[in-house]
Amino acid sequence: MASASTCLLPKTFLKNPPSLHKPLPCQLFTINVNLPKRPCFKVHSKKVNPWLDPFYEENDPETEFGSIFVDGKQEEDPTPPDNPDNPYGFRKFPLGYAVEIASLGSKIRGDVRRCLCMISGGVYENLLFFPVIQLIKDRYPGVQVDILASARGKQVYEMNKNVRWTDVYDIDDDFPEPTEYTDMIGIIKNRYYDMVLSTRLAGLGHASFLFMSSARDRVSYIYPNVNSAGAGLLLSETFTPETSNLSEGGYNMYDQMAYWLGRPFRSVPREPVLPLKVLISRKLKEAVAEKYKKVGVEKGKYIVIHGIQSDSKASMQSRGDPDSLLPIEVLAEIADSIRGFEPLFVIPHEKERENVEEIFYYAKIVFITTPGQLAALINDSAGVISTNTAAVQLANARQKQCIALFGSEVKAEKFVPNAEEKNCTIISSKTGKLVDIDIETVKSALPIFDMSLALV
Repeated sequence: MASASTCLLPKTFLKNPPSLHKPLPCQLFTINVNLPKRPCFKVHSKKVNPWLDPFYEENDPETEFGSIFVDGKQEEDPTPPDNPDNPYGFRKFPLGYAVEIASLGSKIRGDVRRCLCMISGGVYENLLFFPVIQLIKDRYPGVQVDILASARGKQVYEMNKNVRWTDVYDIDDDFPEPTEYTDMIGIIKNRYYDMVLSTRLAGLGHASFLFMSSARDRVSYIYPNVNSAGAGLLLSETFTPETSNLSEGGYNMYDQMAYWLGRPFRSVPREPVLPLKVLISRKLKEAVAEKYKKVGVEKGKYIVIHGIQSDSKASMQSRGDPDSLLPIEVLAEIADSIRGFEPLFVIPHEKERENVEEIFYYAKIVFITTPGQLAALINDSAGVISTNTAAVQLANARQKQCIALFGSEVKAEKFVPNAEEKNCTIISSKTGKLVDIDIETVKSALPIFDMSLALV
């Protein structure tokens, strides 16, 4: 009987042992063979940061995967069904979380069960982030989206049904209170987020804040200058805007982040970015209806005039367009030419009431400070005349006729792209200053509201 072999290695391994050294350079064995070039399908390929992983290589096309959590989108609730016949009982886990399989989907397919979005800016910037939130919900079914925003920006999310929690924290503060800073880090860590998104331009300080969240994916915009040094080492994905003011990008200011979030994955196609939509609750509509009825206007028979010059933060301007408010004298001259409707002036502060009444004696005035109330007011109106404030975006979201006043055509194209499709008439100043806008041109555009009267 032949003696058994003492070697445990397979025969193929012994015949063709693997080389422990790199192959010789190809220049030594060049063969002229005319092979067709392989087409390249990379779009906007990004150079990988070698400091993050010096051994990183691109995905091998010949890699074979198993059958679990490999393809397709994540399920809304992967929790296994409960077994009521189990004599030992069973535990209840939160929706979208199962101890047995939560880590597998996260590692293999990149599932996101909890996502935190840190939004820099005020009402305008948070409002334009709505399409990105909808993109996240569509791309990762069942994901729970939380928001970290300023006190003014938090007001926007009463119009968004896709957000679970909204916390107030000023991420734009360069020198936060140590107690607030550490407390917020503890809150974020205790929620175990899979992905953290930030729209603040990150340097090393803000990148450290994101790094301490312990999230798997840490995604943020970074400065387009030397201030971003070191931030990329602590972030999973970075986006570099054209300027140091992200809001100057206008309506599509978050297009880089949206492009990355909606990227295709194996058989999952690219997720489209839907237009801006807002949800107005019944209580909000009733509260606003009581306000405008007190001043003597009826539903569908008034035009909202927004953008009065004021130092109040409730003006809802964009950081990318500081020249976006008009003196009451200019708006009163436009309102005096309105026929068939009641002009309704929206003031951001009570101190502006006297100024409006002094210039426009019989003016109808309503005091509105929150974007939800402004949206409800616009929803019941016949149209809107406004400068570049949140009122323009809310009118487009509710598909209302709108006359938008801008200081330049460049700003108008950025903040209201495809204006004709949105029933929005753009009127820009020829001098580059909003105060020099041609009032006669605005008056000639007023007949567009007659269509709204025919639909009432």
